[in-house]
Amino acid sequence: METKKTNYTLCPKFEKAFSILGKKWNGLIIDVLLQEREQRFVDLAKKIPMLSDRVLTERLKELEREGIVEKIDSLYQLTEKGVALNEALESVKNWSHDWVTEEECS
Repeated sequence: METKKTNYTLCPKFEKAFSILGKKWNGLIIDVLLQEREQRFVDLAKKIPMLSDRVLTERLKELEREGIVEKIDSLYQLTEKGVALNEALESVKNWSHDWVTEEECS
């Protein structure tokens, strides 16, 4: 039986999505905002204590530029585009519960 090979090409939209979501801390920031809704900077910082204020500021600005997060009256919240990531993040959480061991987390 002959197998036909196809040339794989990376989808630019998929690549862009992973450049945003794959950046360290972005997924955790989005997850906090999905679970807790509006958050002040200090509250976000408390919920992700291993993240420095400088990096949190950078990531929030990046997520704002991407249209995922917006800041209104000193509160950060997800835009409609950000809320739409809920299902994707839930899938990653489910995968992590099935496949990531406790030892890998320490």
